[in-house]
Amino acid sequence: MNFSSKLIEEAVSEFAKLPGVGRKTALRFVLYLLKKDQKDTETFGNALIQLHQNLKHCKECHTISDQEICEICSNSSRDHSIVCVVEDIRDVMAIESTAQYKGVYHVLGGIISPMDGIGPADLNMESLVTKAGTGQVKEVIMALSTTMEGDTTNFYIYKRLKGFTLKVSTIARGISIGDELEYADEVTLGRSILNRTPYENSLSHL
Repeated sequence: MNFSSKLIEEAVSEFAKLPGVGRKTALRFVLYLLKKDQKDTETFGNALIQLHQNLKHCKECHTISDQEICEICSNSSRDHSIVCVVEDIRDVMAIESTAQYKGVYHVLGGIISPMDGIGPADLNMESLVTKAGTGQVKEVIMALSTTMEGDTTNFYIYKRLKGFTLKVSTIARGISIGDELEYADEVTLGRSILNRTPYENSLSHL
């Protein structure tokens, strides 16, 4: 693809780095922005800059937040004795959209994947164990993707929490094997949360 402008070529190259965006689509994005008023383009660019400069990770659950403590963790009406373990903020958003869950979250920041070189030490795992050991947590719900990596992570968490006096459960298998939570419809995901089962019940399937 030949460009008459080095600036356009550089902008296209940056957009093409986004997931699922090829160079033709990237070019459409760039040309669209060129047609917009300079003020609109600057607003777009500033929004991206603000993402890196001002976004924080909640000190309690590790989700992305504008504040030191996210709105969910600071909400006194949430049940802080129930902690739902998820992979990332997309899963938090998916579960919140069901309006069926009233506890809080713990965002791991990924799942164990030896093929990708990701081990427990690369995740927010120790803070989960510390949280479980406070005695304030009554139940940990493991709501990770139903993949081999997700199941491996579930088992690791279960082993780490086994010594604590709390319930460890997992979402019901209304979510198909291999599915990511963010792609599940709200009704199915909501029922999977409500119909969660003790993790021990799933061990026979491993």
